[in-house]
Amino acid sequence: MILEIAQIVVKAGMEDEFEGGVAKAKPLFQRAKGCLSMELLRSLEIPNRYRLMVGWETLENHTFDFRNSDDFQSWRGLVSHCFDGAPEVEHAKPVVKAF
Repeated sequence: MILEIAQIVVKAGMEDEFEGGVAKAKPLFQRAKGCLSMELLRSLEIPNRYRLMVGWETLENHTFDFRNSDDFQSWRGLVSHCFDGAPEVEHAKPVVKAF
């Protein structure tokens, strides 16, 4: 499994709209090839900063399959107007799972 970690800063006052857009995008991720999970986390210390965590079977499922899909364009249409700058995206793989 590959974990996509996207740090997204949202324009002040658009937090509810952003969260609503992410909720509406759930089916887009559910039907994406190789998508295993999707979760949005909101920072307690910096309330307009979020982390979107998406589990993928392979890196290519995210970087090629999803990003080249119509659903990716729909996803961006739902939320990108809320962004305060470009999201920072990285990918990680589990190396130690304790419990």
